[in-house]
Amino acid sequence: MKKTAIVTGGSRGIGFGVARQLGLDGYNVAILDVNDPKDYQENLDELEKLGIDYLYIQGSTTVKEDREAFVKKVVEKYGDIDVLVNNAGVAPKVRLDLLEMTEESFDYVVGTNTKGTMFMTQLVAKQMLTQPVKGRRRGVIVNISSSSVTVSSTNRGEYCVSKAGVAMLTTLYADRLAADDIQVYEIRPGVIETDMTRVVHKKYSDLIEQGVFPIARWGTPQDIADAVSAFCTEKFIYSTGNYIDLDGGFHIKKL
Repeated sequence: MKKTAIVTGGSRGIGFGVARQLGLDGYNVAILDVNDPKDYQENLDELEKLGIDYLYIQGSTTVKEDREAFVKKVVEKYGDIDVLVNNAGVAPKVRLDLLEMTEESFDYVVGTNTKGTMFMTQLVAKQMLTQPVKGRRRGVIVNISSSSVTVSSTNRGEYCVSKAGVAMLTTLYADRLAADDIQVYEIRPGVIETDMTRVVHKKYSDLIEQGVFPIARWGTPQDIADAVSAFCTEKFIYSTGNYIDLDGGFHIKKL
């Protein structure tokens, strides 16, 4: 019986790369995204051409009713939920110095990135707990955070705070769910070439040229998708709460 994976924010960028890869891995793919599917029809058509069975629902992880309606539809169509990839996230609409950051921007970013992840995970974890163990686990949850978990950017502090929160959620849920055979992992992307990074493309390209990143290239959504794919296997069955930096080696401290 085919397994089912949920990918939040799966219409484009990293989320679409993950959805596509998990579909190629043999999963049914359920996508919850705030974007109108018509705006990303080309991506959805690609899933169709690849023979991937998918469900796309327009909605927000920040809205309780949207989360609940989405999970209900996924269960109705596919039965169990075997994988949750918490990818949906936003950056500040305007980058401002820490001393100028607005409460509205903080609420917007933390509300999506941290709160949305918290309660989407809570809802899906409860569903997973009603399901039988398949193979050696009941389910797997992968959180997409950021190198901003530990790297300071004082012109987008709300983003750093929100992703640090996701890192702690990884730890908390890994601890809470381990005894129930549900593993939780985290991926911390660095500079990935997506719509979100388009506004700072020159800045990061210059840093790559200057040798700031040991692996001197932009990351791609496929780089992230491959790691998610690996976590969804049972190759890491004796671990939970772990994270991997996918940042071209940017996390390496050197003199």
